Amino acid sequence: MTEAVPPLVTLHLWRVPRRAVPKAVARLAVDRGRARRTDGVRFAKMLGTGDGRTFTVRDADPTRWAMLTTWATDRANSPVARSWSRIAEETFRVDLRPLVSRGSWSGRQPFGDPQPRRTTGPVAAVTRARLAVRRAPSFWSAVPPVSAVLQRSPGLLTAVGIGEAPVGLQGTFSLWSSGDALRDFAHREAAHTDVIARTQTEGWYAEELFARFEVLGSEGTVDGRDPLA
Repeated sequence: MTEAVPPLVTLHLWRVPRRAVPKAVARLAVDRGRARRTDGVRFAKMLGTGDGRTFTVRDADPTRWAMLTTWATDRANSPVARSWSRIAEETFRVDLRPLVSRGSWSGRQPFGDPQPRRTTGPVAAVTRARLAVRRAPSFWSAVPPVSAVLQRSPGLLTAVGIGEAPVGLQGTFSLWSSGDALRDFAHREAAHTDVIARTQTEGWYAEELFARFEVLGSEGTVDGRDPLA
């Protein structure tokens, strides 16, 4: 059954000092449950992050963590986010509204089935995939050319790899200056269009999702700057 389109989706990024990495790792398992049980939450994932260049364990950044949440109302009140902010030396939050969502995540459609529409201003994209184990080496060999193109794409404001596990459950979160900039990367860059074409023939994914969002607002910084400023 298709889930209703949530009025609000939030993405939090936290960078913790290296001395706090053991504490962050230890609390991750507990906070997965806490995030899901928060009042008003319809879907929540605690995530590790990386640079997304190979989608292997060497990409992982143990100082940066994330939480993606869909809400039943247009107001977000997360005690998990507040507790992570207390141990973080840098925080960033962006509020989003779904524009397009295809596929599933853990058997669900967390962003519903929004009617596609164009919007002015910045947009965000989330990709997520559960790799088919036997196809993973082929997928990993295809990632570096796409990552290289992504990092120099006109209109890209910031991008990070996100994942529920170091290997096999990975994706990306990216911010773009406009929907046109995101579409140009997705449909005109040869490296990316080649990967899209190979997805069906290679059978890389046991589950996949792509979603695009309107950016409603943000606060904080990523690597010392506000990517939406």
